[in-house]
Amino acid sequence: MSDVTMDSTVVADSAPLPSYTLRQPRLPRWAPAALAAAAVAVGVGTGLGAGLGSRIQWGLIAAVVFVAGMFALAARVEGLRQAKDRLATSMVWVCFLLAVVPLVSLIWETVSRGAKVLDGNFLSHSMAGVLTIQPGGGVYHAIIGTLEQVGIATAIAAPIGLLTAIYLVEYGRGKLAKAVTFFVDVMTGIPSIVAGLFVLSFWILMMDNGYSGFAGSMALAILMMPVVVRSTEEMLKLVPNELREASYALGVPKWRTILKVVLPTAIGGIATGVMLSVARIAGESAPIVLLVFGSQVINNNPFEGAQSSLPYYIYEQWAAGNEASYDRAWAAALVLIAFVMILNLVARGIARWKAPKAGR
Repeated sequence: MSDVTMDSTVVADSAPLPSYTLRQPRLPRWAPAALAAAAVAVGVGTGLGAGLGSRIQWGLIAAVVFVAGMFALAARVEGLRQAKDRLATSMVWVCFLLAVVPLVSLIWETVSRGAKVLDGNFLSHSMAGVLTIQPGGGVYHAIIGTLEQVGIATAIAAPIGLLTAIYLVEYGRGKLAKAVTFFVDVMTGIPSIVAGLFVLSFWILMMDNGYSGFAGSMALAILMMPVVVRSTEEMLKLVPNELREASYALGVPKWRTILKVVLPTAIGGIATGVMLSVARIAGESAPIVLLVFGSQVINNNPFEGAQSSLPYYIYEQWAAGNEASYDRAWAAALVLIAFVMILNLVARGIARWKAPKAGR
């Protein structure tokens, strides 16, 4: 009895066991924003104090201070492991801002300068009878040329690229498939001027055809084809093999399975790839300068005679070297950016419209 009492007394008088928690110290949510503001202040102060005239240098100093400060602060409060995570996150944000700032600056510069002359008259008139040193004129003939040249290039490249991708994914085996894949990879890196020189030597010099929008379309199709092949190939590879096998099990031929099962499943991604490749070639200027030759008047026939386009119009007006032509060049650049943006929005809309629906 006395032993039990003594043990109870010892237990009662002993110190309480320490309590442990799994929660680690964390920086408050406002810490990154506060540190970013402090880094900006340090960058501006250092730039002004050191006499650095470029604001890009100020931004780089602020970025370095923010990344280093976030790592040091997180290592002191949250530990080294969490500090490494904060360091990676900070680097991602800094790289994102470094990529966005030039884009925003480009768009702002183009909009502010191009809006001076961009109106209905500019979009509905050509440069026929307008001197380059005079204000006025428009971009209508260049818009017509771009739409026709890009449309013909798409009509050439999209079917060939689609059929090539179907062959590589569904039928391609052996040396021929490897050779096709190799040449597609090579064509992906071909400079646009090389495609223009090829069409110039073959279509114009050897076959004795004149400059035309169709010649430019052939060069654009060469540039567009590998992009269509690669994007379509990746989309077809994403189609589950179970769908193909289920179709084969029902006795459906392979060609009909591709036509009725595989292509409808991947049509959203295929259309997106085609639209993005169209947006890529819409701004090409080197092959257009070589093959289309430019024109000041409206030419609705892409198969005969010189024709203009938006990239060539921008180059032509900027080369004129006066204030009025500079304004027209910026306005045409704004039109081209809007055209490419519309194509990207259409591609996103098609991808969302044709995306597989979740649920029943």
